[in-house]
Amino acid sequence: MEAGGSSRSTATRKRKSAALEVERYPAPAPPAAPPDPGAAEHDGCGDGRDLHHIRNLSDLPDDMLRKIISLLPIKERGRTQILARRWRPLWRSLPLNIDCAELGDGKLGDVLQRIISSHQGVCHRFSIRPELSTDMDNDAAVDACLLSSTLDKLKELEFYRRRWHNWQPVPVPALIFRFSPTLCVAKFGHFTLADDALQGIHFPQLKKLVLHYVYLSDFSLNSMIARSHSLEFLLIIRGTGARRPRINSFTLTTIAVDNHSPDPSIEELVIESAPHLQTLIHLDHNHDLHIAALSVPKLETLGCTNSTRLVFGSTDIRHHQGPCIRGLATAACKIKCLVLGMATLNLHMVIELMTNFPCLEKLYIQCQKSWKNNLWRRKYRGLITSTCFDIHLKTIVLDYYRGTKSDIDFVTFFVLNARVLERMKLLVKRNDDKFVAIHRHRLQLMNRASHGAHINFRLKDSDVCISNMYNFCIQENILNL
Repeated sequence: MEAGGSSRSTATRKRKSAALEVERYPAPAPPAAPPDPGAAEHDGCGDGRDLHHIRNLSDLPDDMLRKIISLLPIKERGRTQILARRWRPLWRSLPLNIDCAELGDGKLGDVLQRIISSHQGVCHRFSIRPELSTDMDNDAAVDACLLSSTLDKLKELEFYRRRWHNWQPVPVPALIFRFSPTLCVAKFGHFTLADDALQGIHFPQLKKLVLHYVYLSDFSLNSMIARSHSLEFLLIIRGTGARRPRINSFTLTTIAVDNHSPDPSIEELVIESAPHLQTLIHLDHNHDLHIAALSVPKLETLGCTNSTRLVFGSTDIRHHQGPCIRGLATAACKIKCLVLGMATLNLHMVIELMTNFPCLEKLYIQCQKSWKNNLWRRKYRGLITSTCFDIHLKTIVLDYYRGTKSDIDFVTFFVLNARVLERMKLLVKRNDDKFVAIHRHRLQLMNRASHGAHINFRLKDSDVCISNMYNFCIQENILNL
């Protein structure tokens, strides 16, 4: 026992001695790593601050605070000045982005004047929508605001005049044309663009033009496009006056037309030359539109409804209950994305169109009701086994899937035969577990031709009209506003 106790005491004395040696002669510290000159950039601090030591918002660098402020609604942006002295110049250093819909109730003119006088900087965007243009006092206040020097370098203008219950054209305020040299985005609605009002007006920087319920002649529309040498995006919604516009544009990449209107609207759209046009869409189910695309060598996305007749050189496509296709143009061969607005979900029609678009990779369909019969196993047995017909589709979106026998047959055709399919989205009115399980079985998803395909049921927005092609194209990012 004594020997054991003596050995333990000796071990304890050695450990204490070693600890004292470490304290007296500590080990040299490893050499410090050289500072990383880009560390501040990695932390998001352009002025070299370390984000790890930030305790509140005011410790963030100015550039980051400006980004935060720019994401706020306009009222909240102005209120950031009361947070601290350092915040006061930040809001004023940002370009104004005035959206009248964010200003709430009250006298619009007074609110606009307070914002402009307190900011004292430049304004890049100004927006007033139809619901705010029903008051004469608001109109006068907006006109006074548009004359302010703060808006001299305006880049984006969304301007709607008064909304009428029975639509009547209102003359366009001439003051909006003072922004023509700087505008990049213009969205006009509910007024008349007369020929004399556009006389000599040029839009050298305009890239995006939206005309909503605008009355203008063929001459005015053609002139406006011709004088916009940077124009890339043209959207016409329920316009009147123009009947047969002829488009020549070297820069246009997207054209979309909704010709639904109680008054005479566009009946024929002739695209004489658009060498960079990539997207062409007709958005209306109810009014006929004849589109003649004479020179569109880069067209890749095509949208049509049951009221569309398309001519591509020698190709004549009548998209109704039974399409009539004659010949085959080079432009039609290059179509990769097809957007169909169908009165009924008709597999025969879709297959006929697919045979004339051999490069088709994306198919978007919006239908109002199911077709009576989409049986295909006997009818298309020879076509499926033929080496001349191959389905190259990678993306399919159907709006919407009702789960009827006709719908099941339509979807099953692509599930069992599209070998390179990557994604299929079915918009439905219900997507609970029971509904999904039943229809995954009925659609034979376990036997799909493309094992890597993702097939999803997504709940359809009940507030969106079934036949609204415009909303469908926006939601699926086919049209980017």
